[in-house]
Amino acid sequence: MLKHTLLHPEISAILARAGHHAKVLIADGNYPASTTLGPNASLVSLNLRPGLVTVSHVLETLLTAIPVDAINTMGIPADDPYAQQGDPPVWADYRKILSKAGSSLPLEPISKWDFYKAVQSTDHVLTIQTADQALWANVLLTLGCRV
Repeated sequence: MLKHTLLHPEISAILARAGHHAKVLIADGNYPASTTLGPNASLVSLNLRPGLVTVSHVLETLLTAIPVDAINTMGIPADDPYAQQGDPPVWADYRKILSKAGSSLPLEPISKWDFYKAVQSTDHVLTIQTADQALWANVLLTLGCRV
Protein backbone atom coordinates (compact mmCIF):
# COMPACT_ATOMS: atom_id res chain seq x y z
CA MET A 1 0.00 0.00 0.00
CA LEU A 2 1.34 3.42 -0.96
CA LYS A 3 1.63 6.19 1.61
CA HIS A 4 1.78 9.07 -0.86
CA THR A 5 -1.17 10.28 -2.93
CA LEU A 6 0.14 9.25 -6.36
CA LEU A 7 -1.89 6.25 -7.53
CA HIS A 8 -1.43 6.30 -11.32
CA PRO A 9 0.48 3.07 -12.14
CA GLU A 10 2.20 4.25 -15.32
CA ILE A 11 3.36 7.54 -13.79
CA SER A 12 4.56 5.68 -10.69
CA ALA A 13 6.55 3.21 -12.80
CA ILE A 14 8.23 5.94 -14.85
CA LEU A 15 9.15 7.93 -11.75
CA ALA A 16 10.50 4.80 -10.05
CA ARG A 17 12.94 4.34 -12.96
CA ALA A 18 13.94 8.02 -13.04
CA GLY A 19 17.08 9.24 -11.35
CA HIS A 20 18.67 12.43 -10.13
CA HIS A 21 18.40 15.25 -12.68
CA ALA A 22 15.58 13.55 -14.61
CA LYS A 23 13.00 16.02 -15.88
CA VAL A 24 9.22 15.74 -15.65
CA LEU A 25 6.98 18.14 -17.54
CA ILE A 26 3.49 18.85 -16.30
CA ALA A 27 1.95 20.39 -19.40
CA ASP A 28 -1.10 22.57 -19.67
CA GLY A 29 -3.83 21.93 -22.23
CA ASN A 30 -2.20 24.21 -24.82
CA TYR A 31 1.27 22.63 -24.75
CA PRO A 32 2.23 20.65 -27.88
CA ALA A 33 3.11 17.56 -25.83
CA SER A 34 3.04 14.98 -28.61
CA THR A 35 5.58 16.85 -30.75
CA THR A 36 8.04 18.02 -28.07
CA LEU A 37 8.91 14.82 -26.23
CA GLY A 38 12.52 14.17 -25.41
CA PRO A 39 14.03 10.99 -26.91
CA ASN A 40 13.70 9.09 -23.60
CA ALA A 41 10.33 10.46 -22.52
CA SER A 42 6.91 8.93 -22.15
CA LEU A 43 3.64 10.81 -22.55
CA VAL A 44 0.76 10.23 -20.15
CA SER A 45 -2.45 12.03 -21.06
CA LEU A 46 -4.66 13.08 -18.16
CA ASN A 47 -6.68 15.55 -20.22
CA LEU A 48 -10.18 14.21 -19.63
CA ARG A 49 -12.06 17.42 -20.48
CA PRO A 50 -11.21 21.13 -20.50
CA GLY A 51 -10.03 22.09 -17.03
CA LEU A 52 -9.84 18.55 -15.68
CA VAL A 53 -7.11 17.61 -14.60
CA THR A 54 -5.00 20.75 -13.91
CA VAL A 55 -1.27 21.26 -13.56
CA SER A 56 -1.86 22.23 -9.92
CA HIS A 57 -3.56 18.88 -9.23
CA VAL A 58 -0.63 16.98 -10.71
CA LEU A 59 2.03 19.14 -9.04
CA GLU A 60 0.44 18.72 -5.62
CA THR A 61 0.30 14.96 -6.12
CA LEU A 62 3.83 14.52 -7.47
CA LEU A 63 5.33 16.47 -4.58
CA THR A 64 4.06 13.75 -2.23
CA ALA A 65 6.00 11.11 -4.16
CA ILE A 66 9.27 12.54 -5.49
CA PRO A 67 12.11 14.79 -4.36
CA VAL A 68 12.46 17.91 -6.51
CA ASP A 69 15.64 19.97 -6.95
CA ALA A 70 14.25 22.64 -9.28
CA ILE A 71 10.94 23.83 -10.66
CA ASN A 72 10.89 25.82 -13.88
CA THR A 73 8.01 27.65 -15.44
CA MET A 74 7.84 28.71 -19.07
CA GLY A 75 8.98 32.32 -19.20
CA ILE A 76 6.79 34.73 -21.11
CA PRO A 77 8.50 36.42 -24.07
CA ALA A 78 8.74 40.21 -23.75
CA ASP A 79 6.78 40.70 -26.99
CA ASP A 80 3.83 38.61 -25.75
CA PRO A 81 0.80 40.73 -24.73
CA TYR A 82 0.62 38.81 -21.45
CA ALA A 83 4.18 39.82 -20.50
CA GLN A 84 3.07 43.26 -19.28
CA GLN A 85 0.64 41.75 -16.74
CA GLY A 86 3.23 40.25 -14.39
CA ASP A 87 3.30 36.64 -13.25
CA PRO A 88 0.38 34.51 -14.40
CA PRO A 89 -2.10 33.94 -11.54
CA VAL A 90 -1.50 30.19 -11.62
CA TRP A 91 2.10 30.75 -10.46
CA ALA A 92 0.76 31.99 -7.12
CA ASP A 93 -1.08 28.68 -6.80
CA TYR A 94 2.17 26.80 -7.45
CA ARG A 95 3.95 28.79 -4.75
CA LYS A 96 1.18 27.87 -2.28
CA ILE A 97 1.41 24.20 -3.26
CA LEU A 98 5.20 24.23 -2.81
CA SER A 99 4.89 25.90 0.58
CA LYS A 100 2.21 23.44 1.71
CA ALA A 101 4.53 20.59 0.68
CA GLY A 102 7.30 22.07 2.85
CA SER A 103 9.42 23.18 -0.11
CA SER A 104 11.26 26.47 -0.22
CA LEU A 105 12.13 26.08 -3.91
CA PRO A 106 11.53 29.19 -6.00
CA LEU A 107 9.74 29.08 -9.32
CA GLU A 108 12.44 29.71 -11.89
CA PRO A 109 11.11 30.89 -15.26
CA ILE A 110 13.19 29.99 -18.29
CA SER A 111 12.56 31.56 -21.66
CA LYS A 112 9.89 29.91 -23.78
CA TRP A 113 12.29 28.58 -26.41
CA ASP A 114 14.84 27.39 -23.83
CA PHE A 115 11.96 25.68 -22.02
CA TYR A 116 11.14 23.72 -25.18
CA LYS A 117 14.83 22.77 -25.52
CA ALA A 118 14.95 21.59 -21.88
CA VAL A 119 11.93 19.38 -22.49
CA GLN A 120 13.51 17.86 -25.58
CA SER A 121 16.68 16.89 -23.67
CA THR A 122 17.79 13.33 -22.96
CA ASP A 123 17.04 13.95 -19.26
CA HIS A 124 13.32 14.35 -19.97
CA VAL A 125 11.59 11.13 -18.84
CA LEU A 126 7.91 12.05 -18.61
CA THR A 127 5.34 14.51 -19.85
CA ILE A 128 2.00 14.53 -18.07
CA GLN A 129 -0.49 16.28 -20.36
CA THR A 130 -3.27 17.98 -18.43
CA ALA A 131 -6.32 19.85 -19.63
CA ASP A 132 -5.40 22.97 -17.68
CA GLN A 133 -6.75 26.07 -19.37
CA ALA A 134 -4.65 28.54 -17.40
CA LEU A 135 -2.19 30.49 -19.52
CA TRP A 136 1.53 29.84 -18.98
CA ALA A 137 0.78 26.93 -16.65
CA ASN A 138 3.56 24.55 -17.78
CA VAL A 139 5.93 23.31 -15.07
CA LEU A 140 9.20 21.45 -15.55
CA LEU A 141 10.44 19.56 -12.50
CA THR A 142 14.03 18.40 -12.03
CA LEU A 143 14.14 15.38 -9.76
CA GLY A 144 16.39 15.38 -6.74
CA CYS A 145 17.99 12.67 -4.65
CA ARG A 146 16.21 10.50 -2.17
CA VAL A 147 17.63 11.16 1.28
